[in-house]
Amino acid sequence: MTDSAPQAAPLPGDGAGSRRHVFHRQVRFADIDSLGHVNNVRFFDYLEDARMALLYVDPAREGGQPYRGFVVLNHEIHYRRPLTLRADPIRVETRVSGIAFARFTLHHEIRDDSEVFAQAQTVLVSYDVEAARPRRLSGEEIAYLKRFA
Repeated sequence: MTDSAPQAAPLPGDGAGSRRHVFHRQVRFADIDSLGHVNNVRFFDYLEDARMALLYVDPAREGGQPYRGFVVLNHEIHYRRPLTLRADPIRVETRVSGIAFARFTLHHEIRDDSEVFAQAQTVLVSYDVEAARPRRLSGEEIAYLKRFA
């Protein structure tokens, strides 16, 4: 990764009136590999932490029910710059797109104030745990997700 790395593109939906979910995450010493930067696998931990905040923790804090029953269909990540140990937390900023009957897509940037370290996309499917099969998103879930679309 060098200074000539591709420039980060805006997240889908960015524009006037758009809103991102923001999750702050401290880079830990245990995240650093033998090359002195955050190991690529740890980026998925950061995405998972942000996803849990978006779907489970924050709705409960707002007085609602945490949304349960989502499974990851796929992940895609593009590493833009090395992320190293730092005193200040990084942010995982997330937008939602492609809200359909039983699935939606999360677009993430792992960044600080001046640099984007990685961009990722996660497709989630709503899932009925008891029936062990996909289910439709509820109206309440769709309304919540649209807040970040």
